[in-house]
Amino acid sequence: MQHIYNLADAKLDGPGIVAVGMFDGVHLGHQHLLRCLARTARAQNGVPTVLTFFPHPDVVLGKAGERYYLTTPEQRAAMLGRLGIECVVTQPFDDTLRSIRAAAFVDQLLDHLNLRELWVGADFALGYKREGNVDFLRAQGEQKGFKLEVVTLVSTDNNGRPINSSRVRGALASGLVERAAQWLGRPYCVEGEVVHGDKRGRKIGFPTANMDVWDQQALPRNGVYAGWVHLDGETFLAVANVGHRPTFDGGIVRVEAHLLDFDRDIYSEMLALEFVARLRAERRFESVEALVAQIRQDVIRGRAILSAAPRP
Repeated sequence: MQHIYNLADAKLDGPGIVAVGMFDGVHLGHQHLLRCLARTARAQNGVPTVLTFFPHPDVVLGKAGERYYLTTPEQRAAMLGRLGIECVVTQPFDDTLRSIRAAAFVDQLLDHLNLRELWVGADFALGYKREGNVDFLRAQGEQKGFKLEVVTLVSTDNNGRPINSSRVRGALASGLVERAAQWLGRPYCVEGEVVHGDKRGRKIGFPTANMDVWDQQALPRNGVYAGWVHLDGETFLAVANVGHRPTFDGGIVRVEAHLLDFDRDIYSEMLALEFVARLRAERRFESVEALVAQIRQDVIRGRAILSAAPRP
């Protein structure tokens, strides 16, 4: 899979079958769409391609809160590649892109992505003042020689609930990591380098890996979670805390993972943490001894949940 960070740098060798959208989180609805696109491209000897954007338009327009993204651009591109997408273009979204006329942007797609088919959602629009809506793009296709495929980007789960990135964010904000996993088709994951913290966990017998998670990526609601930690090709059971550590007078929100049955120095290593189940809310304990007793129970419960779960 080729990941290009600007449309101007792209030049496809074959005909481009192109989907345009944010695809944040690459949830089940996205996955169904993009697998269909990849199959269509292969049948036509085309190049399955995704054009996406960073930053998110909601962020640029001030419509997003802190920690908005479900994936980093690199995580998103890797997930798209696993779905059969051969070229991902992450186009910078800024005031220059906002002001481009829709017909001019279509010409860029034709030039750089050798556009044969353009796949968009029914409410999609591009270009200055969103002039490039479906009707406009269909007319452009007839004039310039590409096909417009209008698809439904939003799917529903087994209970009939719509799946979209906003609902995934809402589930995470409520601590419902199991529901988020159902909509994503996988446990929600954050990645980060292991950095030095306060070392309080080691002092109380439960050393933790303090993860330097991207400060724009969404985190589950503060609390304690059971999950999987991936480290250099190995997978470990873990109990993780997301929050302020109120027993120790709080501070900034941190993600700290206690890897079970593990005793190695992993500072500066990169970890991926998958959230499987919420164990409890974060709370302040009256003493360190009470906290330690609760952590022991968290570990017992987390181990039981993970031992019964499919190992990734």
